[in-house]
Amino acid sequence: MNNPLHALSLALGLTFTLLAPAFADLAYVSNEKDNTLSVIDMNSLEVVNTIDVGQRPRGILMSKDNTLLYICASDDDTVQVLDLATRRIVDTLPSGEDPEQFALHPNNRHLYIANEDDAIVTIVDVKTKEVLGQIDVGLEPEGMAVSPDGKWAVNTSETTNMLHWIDTETLELVDNTVVDQRPRHVEFTKDSKIAWASSEIGGTVTIVNVDDRKILKTLTFEINGVHPDKVQPVGIKLTSDGKYAFVALGPANHVAVVDAQTYEVLDYLLVGGRVWQLDFSADESLLLTTNGVTGDVSVIDVDDLVVIKSIKVGRYPWGVVVTPEAKSPEA
Repeated sequence: MNNPLHALSLALGLTFTLLAPAFADLAYVSNEKDNTLSVIDMNSLEVVNTIDVGQRPRGILMSKDNTLLYICASDDDTVQVLDLATRRIVDTLPSGEDPEQFALHPNNRHLYIANEDDAIVTIVDVKTKEVLGQIDVGLEPEGMAVSPDGKWAVNTSETTNMLHWIDTETLELVDNTVVDQRPRHVEFTKDSKIAWASSEIGGTVTIVNVDDRKILKTLTFEINGVHPDKVQPVGIKLTSDGKYAFVALGPANHVAVVDAQTYEVLDYLLVGGRVWQLDFSADESLLLTTNGVTGDVSVIDVDDLVVIKSIKVGRYPWGVVVTPEAKSPEA
């Protein structure tokens, strides 16, 4: 076909490329005091949007197909559903009172919600909005995780100091593991064989063998110049290659770097005030931390194990999720 533009480009030795959407990871940060989400462009490492949500947003997580973001609006006693394409709240889910953390089954349908005030775990089908069950657990349930193989849901009870093991087929509580004071978060290894659980007041991380629910190792942390009472582990993230575990140490204002094979603490990285939760960029080259007291997000280079930037967000950032999303060049 005769194309004058093409002929001109050949004559001038030029190459024309059609503009196509660029792709960037976007990080969503829940700001507990502002009732908002901050949206961070992971290319520029800048806040590009702020989204109004329900009261006291804390736990946030992404659907398995990367299309929806679930938000614990704790003071509204509900879970909100944000459409990631439009960045609008499109639905709410029943949750029980005071949802704080939750976990989604690999089937992308069953949401396990810790209800702190009720001492229960509520299971909701996110498509039908049906409550599939409510399971009695210990006092002040907080952390929630589902194993990658989908067999186990684990809840932490802050006052009872236990991990509660729920069989996801029968929806029954089948075992308990006693850990240190005020357990806050659980993270499974990619192969579902090991669970890491943080204990905030105990100042430790407990590593548990999933098959028999027995403790393999209890980690402690010592930071020069930081009083032991300030070492309060909360969020944990494990690299998918099994190399590192990163542990947020709360008001100690540091993230511990742990060898995930030997369980040796390798380093402590100084971040913002009251570091709480963590998430990786899609390629795991960067790790984001939410720092509640200083109202910012620290960015850690995972290869070099250094903090490379601080990003100001809203008041008391709590949770963080990173999702790949298409953006136009002008966005």
